[in-house]
Order: sequence, then structure tokens, then C-alpha cells
Amino acid sequence: MRINTKIRYGLRTMIEIANSTDPSGVLQKDIAKNQRISLKYLDSIISALKVKGLVTNSKGRGSGYRLTKEPSEITMLDIYTAFEQIVVVECINNKGFCERATHECKARSYWSGFEKEFMELLSKKNLEQIILETHYECLDLI
Repeated sequence: MRINTKIRYGLRTMIEIANSTDPSGVLQKDIAKNQRISLKYLDSIISALKVKGLVTNSKGRGSGYRLTKEPSEITMLDIYTAFEQIVVVECINNKGFCERATHECKARSYWSGFEKEFMELLSKKNLEQIILETHYECLDLI
């Protein structure tokens, strides 16, 4: 399994916004600079996070971004699904994909359980925990 760039950069963007103490939010150009993400690519990341309801403009168009919820209320599942649906194998969500999907299929049963466990794993970590873990890892490097 490979996590795509938008999900990885989306997490970095969320961490950047969550770490801001500025009440007017973080400007997109500052996120781009600090996280070394092109402004054009960051546009699509911010857009997906806004559509998912995870970030908002602080004071309207042209202002900084802030989280819509506390970091402890935003899970990695929220961030992941802002960019991509979780589809381990097509037959789990689309029974018409395979003629065996309507019959007892041990492989489908396995993949269904795998998808459920993956979603549970993503749900267990929230943004606050990720930030705290990252902070402690950085301290170990000093």
C-alpha cells in the first residue's frame, strides 16, 4: 500500500495550521514556504481540506487558515478521506464488480475485514496525538 502525496502533504498542512498560535490563521504562502509545497499544489490540498470541513478561512477570502475543530477531534481518517476514499478492493463497495461478490467468497471476506481494520487504525490517531509524537521525536534528535 502506498499513501499518495496529497494525503502526506495534507497531513503536513494540517500540522502546520494546528501549530499556529496566530488567531488570524496561517497564510497559504507561509504553509507553502514552511512545508516546501508549491503554492499551486497546495491550492488543491487546501481545497480538499475545506470541502471535507477540516479547515476554513479565518476572516474570508485572502485571510489565513485555521482548523474548524480542535486537533483532538480530527482523526487521520478524516484527513485521509479528504483526498481519497478507502477502497482496498473494488468488490467490497461494488458488488457488481465481480460475479463472485454475491456468493460466499473467502477472499472478499478477508479484504472486507482488512478495510475495516485499516479504517479503525486511521481512526485511532488524532491530529493532536500526531503532533505530540512528532514533537517528542524531534526532541530525541537534539
